[in-house]
Amino acid sequence: MQIRHRRSAARVRAAAATLTTALSLTALGAVPAAAGTPTAKPVTCTAATTKVTVQKVQRPLNHLLLTATNTGSKPCYAYNAPFLRFDEDQSSTTVLRDSVPQAVVTLEPGQSAYAAIGTESPEGTHGYRAHRLGVLFSNRAMDGSVGGWARPKLPAGGVYVDSSAFVTYWQTNPADALMW
Repeated sequence: MQIRHRRSAARVRAAAATLTTALSLTALGAVPAAAGTPTAKPVTCTAATTKVTVQKVQRPLNHLLLTATNTGSKPCYAYNAPFLRFDEDQSSTTVLRDSVPQAVVTLEPGQSAYAAIGTESPEGTHGYRAHRLGVLFSNRAMDGSVGGWARPKLPAGGVYVDSSAFVTYWQTNPADALMW
């Protein structure tokens, strides 16, 4: 009787471990959800489905951190880099091509993507104090934008911007964005 009890207990432990592993893999997205379980198909992030903010950072100097937080109910893709325009009548900000991440940034509801904005450098010319910022999200091909403008508030007093200004691609964490 004692041998049978040990075998049963071992089987229960093995079944519990298998179930725990399967549930963990499903939660991580490594195993498809069970048939009949609804999964939200990702959409492209836009100003309508995200909250976009900008803040001045201590380091590196002359940088801002742009944050887009998914406020929608579905996952969204933050493709490529945001398109920026300071004070609306100025030309678009250069995208720093070297900052391409290894994969498209996917935001679950509540998650954020980050891009760094370099505002000026000693090599820059034609500087001015910007008081407004417009942000558009890129489409997958990066040959156009999707949705309308997000208009995050710049720090009080505006930001000095010159011809060397740039923006990075969207990143999954602030440190990766600010390394540029």
